[in-house]
Amino acid sequence: MKIAVIGASGQAGSRITAELARRGHTVTAIARHPENIAALPHVTAVAGDAQDRAGLTRLLAGQDVAVSSVRFLDSDPERLIGAVRDAGVGRYLVVGGAGSLEVAPGVRLVTTADFPAAYKPEAEKGAAFLDRLAQEKELNWSFLSPSALFTVGDRTGRFRLGGDRLLTDPDGKSWISFEDFAVALADEIERPAHVRQRFTVGY
Repeated sequence: MKIAVIGASGQAGSRITAELARRGHTVTAIARHPENIAALPHVTAVAGDAQDRAGLTRLLAGQDVAVSSVRFLDSDPERLIGAVRDAGVGRYLVVGGAGSLEVAPGVRLVTTADFPAAYKPEAEKGAAFLDRLAQEKELNWSFLSPSALFTVGDRTGRFRLGGDRLLTDPDGKSWISFEDFAVALADEIERPAHVRQRFTVGY
Protein backbone atom coordinates (compact mmCIF):
# COMPACT_ATOMS: atom_id res chain seq x y z
CA MET A 1 0.00 0.00 0.00
CA LYS A 2 0.91 3.66 -0.27
CA ILE A 3 1.04 4.98 3.28
CA ALA A 4 1.84 8.46 4.60
CA VAL A 5 3.22 8.83 8.13
CA ILE A 6 2.84 12.32 9.61
CA GLY A 7 5.45 12.82 12.32
CA ALA A 8 7.78 10.19 10.92
CA SER A 9 10.89 11.43 12.73
CA GLY A 10 9.53 10.92 16.26
CA GLN A 11 9.95 7.97 18.60
CA ALA A 12 6.76 6.23 17.53
CA GLY A 13 6.67 7.61 13.99
CA SER A 14 10.16 6.41 13.13
CA ARG A 15 9.37 2.87 14.32
CA ILE A 16 6.09 2.85 12.41
CA THR A 17 7.85 4.04 9.26
CA ALA A 18 10.50 1.32 9.62
CA GLU A 19 7.91 -1.40 10.28
CA LEU A 20 5.85 -0.43 7.23
CA ALA A 21 8.96 -0.31 5.03
CA ARG A 22 10.03 -3.69 6.37
CA ARG A 23 6.70 -5.07 5.14
CA GLY A 24 7.24 -3.66 1.67
CA HIS A 25 4.78 -0.76 1.76
CA THR A 26 5.61 2.50 -0.03
CA VAL A 27 5.94 5.11 2.70
CA THR A 28 5.82 8.90 2.43
CA ALA A 29 7.51 9.98 5.66
CA ILE A 30 6.41 13.50 6.63
CA ALA A 31 8.20 15.68 9.18
CA ARG A 32 9.10 19.31 9.69
CA HIS A 33 12.73 18.23 9.51
CA PRO A 34 12.87 15.37 6.98
CA GLU A 35 16.65 15.20 7.32
CA ASN A 36 16.01 13.48 10.66
CA ILE A 37 14.21 10.57 8.98
CA ALA A 38 16.36 7.47 8.50
CA ALA A 39 17.09 6.44 4.91
CA LEU A 40 15.23 3.18 4.29
CA PRO A 41 14.07 1.23 1.24
CA HIS A 42 10.53 2.17 0.12
CA VAL A 43 10.64 5.40 2.19
CA THR A 44 10.53 8.93 0.77
CA ALA A 45 11.15 11.68 3.33
CA VAL A 46 9.34 14.97 2.71
CA ALA A 47 8.90 18.23 4.60
CA GLY A 48 5.45 18.87 6.02
CA ASP A 49 3.78 20.57 8.97
CA ALA A 50 0.87 19.07 10.91
CA GLN A 51 -0.57 22.57 11.30
CA ASP A 52 -0.67 23.19 7.53
CA ARG A 53 -3.95 21.68 6.33
CA ALA A 54 -3.51 22.66 2.67
CA GLY A 55 0.10 21.46 2.57
CA LEU A 56 -0.79 18.15 4.21
CA THR A 57 -3.68 17.67 1.79
CA ARG A 58 -1.24 17.89 -1.12
CA LEU A 59 1.16 15.40 0.51
CA LEU A 60 -1.64 12.96 1.33
CA ALA A 61 -3.21 12.98 -2.14
CA GLY A 62 -3.04 9.52 -3.71
CA GLN A 63 -2.24 7.71 -0.45
CA ASP A 64 -4.18 4.62 0.61
CA VAL A 65 -3.60 5.21 4.32
CA ALA A 66 -2.54 8.13 6.52
CA VAL A 67 -0.96 7.66 9.94
CA SER A 68 -0.76 10.57 12.38
CA SER A 69 2.05 10.32 14.94
CA VAL A 70 2.33 13.84 16.30
CA ARG A 71 2.08 15.35 19.75
CA PHE A 72 -1.48 16.43 20.44
CA LEU A 73 -0.25 19.73 21.90
CA ASP A 74 1.51 20.43 18.59
CA SER A 75 -1.45 19.66 16.34
CA ASP A 76 -5.07 20.48 15.68
CA PRO A 77 -7.62 17.70 15.09
CA GLU A 78 -9.64 19.79 12.65
CA ARG A 79 -6.61 20.43 10.46
CA LEU A 80 -5.41 16.82 10.51
CA ILE A 81 -8.82 15.24 10.01
CA GLY A 82 -9.67 17.87 7.43
CA ALA A 83 -6.50 17.19 5.44
CA VAL A 84 -7.19 13.45 5.40
CA ARG A 85 -10.76 14.05 4.24
CA ASP A 86 -9.74 16.68 1.67
CA ALA A 87 -7.13 14.33 0.19
CA GLY A 88 -9.62 11.48 -0.11
CA VAL A 89 -7.48 9.05 1.88
CA GLY A 90 -9.33 5.80 2.54
CA ARG A 91 -8.00 5.07 6.03
CA TYR A 92 -6.69 7.18 8.92
CA LEU A 93 -4.84 5.81 11.97
CA VAL A 94 -3.86 7.92 14.95
CA VAL A 95 -1.11 7.20 17.47
CA GLY A 96 -3.05 7.89 20.63
CA GLY A 97 -2.15 8.23 24.29
CA ALA A 98 -2.84 6.17 27.38
CA GLY A 99 -4.51 9.00 29.30
CA SER A 100 -7.86 8.49 27.58
CA LEU A 101 -7.96 4.79 28.51
CA GLU A 102 -10.33 3.74 31.28
CA VAL A 103 -9.19 2.33 34.62
CA ALA A 104 -12.81 1.76 35.70
CA PRO A 105 -16.09 2.12 33.80
CA GLY A 106 -16.31 5.74 32.66
CA VAL A 107 -13.11 6.75 34.51
CA ARG A 108 -10.21 7.81 32.28
CA LEU A 109 -6.63 7.41 33.47
CA VAL A 110 -5.94 11.13 32.98
CA THR A 111 -8.61 12.01 35.57
CA THR A 112 -7.07 9.91 38.38
CA ALA A 113 -5.28 11.55 41.29
CA ASP A 114 -1.93 9.89 40.60
CA PHE A 115 -1.71 10.89 36.94
CA PRO A 116 1.54 12.90 36.49
CA ALA A 117 0.79 16.61 36.20
CA ALA A 118 3.53 17.10 33.58
CA TYR A 119 1.75 14.79 31.13
CA LYS A 120 -1.80 15.94 31.80
CA PRO A 121 -2.10 18.67 29.12
CA GLU A 122 -0.96 16.30 26.37
CA ALA A 123 -3.22 13.52 27.67
CA GLU A 124 -6.25 15.80 27.86
CA LYS A 125 -5.71 16.95 24.28
CA GLY A 126 -5.37 13.33 23.21
CA ALA A 127 -8.69 12.51 24.86
CA ALA A 128 -10.29 15.46 23.09
CA PHE A 129 -8.87 14.25 19.77
CA LEU A 130 -10.42 10.83 20.34
CA ASP A 131 -13.77 12.42 21.22
CA ARG A 132 -13.60 14.45 18.01
CA LEU A 133 -12.82 11.35 15.92
CA ALA A 134 -15.82 9.60 17.43
CA GLN A 135 -18.02 12.17 15.70
CA GLU A 136 -16.71 11.11 12.26
CA LYS A 137 -19.31 8.94 10.55
CA GLU A 138 -17.68 8.52 7.14
CA LEU A 139 -13.92 8.62 7.73
CA ASN A 140 -12.49 5.14 8.37
CA TRP A 141 -10.39 5.97 11.42
CA SER A 142 -8.70 3.96 14.18
CA PHE A 143 -7.06 5.34 17.33
CA LEU A 144 -4.39 3.10 18.88
CA SER A 145 -3.51 3.91 22.49
CA PRO A 146 -0.27 2.60 23.96
CA SER A 147 -0.07 1.31 27.51
CA ALA A 148 0.85 3.69 30.34
CA LEU A 149 4.60 3.29 29.78
CA PHE A 150 5.54 3.82 26.13
CA THR A 151 9.25 3.15 25.78
CA VAL A 152 12.18 2.03 23.64
CA GLY A 153 12.41 -1.76 23.64
CA ASP A 154 12.40 -4.84 21.48
CA ARG A 155 10.28 -5.91 18.53
CA THR A 156 8.91 -9.17 19.90
CA GLY A 157 5.59 -9.40 18.05
CA ARG A 158 4.09 -10.73 21.28
CA PHE A 159 1.52 -8.48 22.92
CA ARG A 160 -2.15 -8.20 23.81
CA LEU A 161 -4.81 -6.00 22.27
CA GLY A 162 -7.65 -4.42 24.21
CA GLY A 163 -10.44 -1.90 23.83
CA ASP A 164 -10.99 1.15 26.03
CA ARG A 165 -9.53 -0.34 29.24
CA LEU A 166 -5.90 0.15 30.29
CA LEU A 167 -3.98 -3.13 29.96
CA THR A 168 -1.73 -4.29 32.80
CA ASP A 169 0.45 -7.37 33.18
CA PRO A 170 0.13 -9.80 36.14
CA ASP A 171 2.42 -7.54 38.21
CA GLY A 172 0.27 -4.50 37.54
CA LYS A 173 2.73 -2.96 35.06
CA SER A 174 1.27 -1.30 31.98
CA TRP A 175 3.76 -0.96 29.14
CA ILE A 176 4.56 -1.45 25.46
CA SER A 177 7.64 -0.79 23.36
CA PHE A 178 7.58 1.62 20.42
CA GLU A 179 8.70 -1.33 18.30
CA ASP A 180 5.78 -3.62 19.20
CA PHE A 181 3.33 -0.71 19.04
CA ALA A 182 4.45 -0.28 15.43
CA VAL A 183 3.79 -3.97 14.76
CA ALA A 184 0.26 -3.68 16.16
CA LEU A 185 -0.47 -0.57 14.11
CA ALA A 186 0.90 -2.11 10.89
CA ASP A 187 -1.19 -5.23 11.55
CA GLU A 188 -4.30 -3.03 11.81
CA ILE A 189 -3.47 -1.35 8.51
CA GLU A 190 -3.09 -4.69 6.75
CA ARG A 191 -5.99 -6.44 8.49
CA PRO A 192 -8.50 -3.82 9.68
CA ALA A 193 -10.28 -4.98 12.82
CA HIS A 194 -10.95 -1.71 14.68
CA VAL A 195 -12.51 0.64 12.15
CA ARG A 196 -14.04 3.73 13.82
CA GLN A 197 -12.82 2.42 17.16
CA ARG A 198 -10.14 3.08 19.73
CA PHE A 199 -8.08 0.08 20.79
CA THR A 200 -4.98 -0.44 22.86
CA VAL A 201 -1.87 -2.63 22.95
CA GLY A 202 0.23 -3.84 25.87
CA TYR A 203 2.14 -6.77 27.30
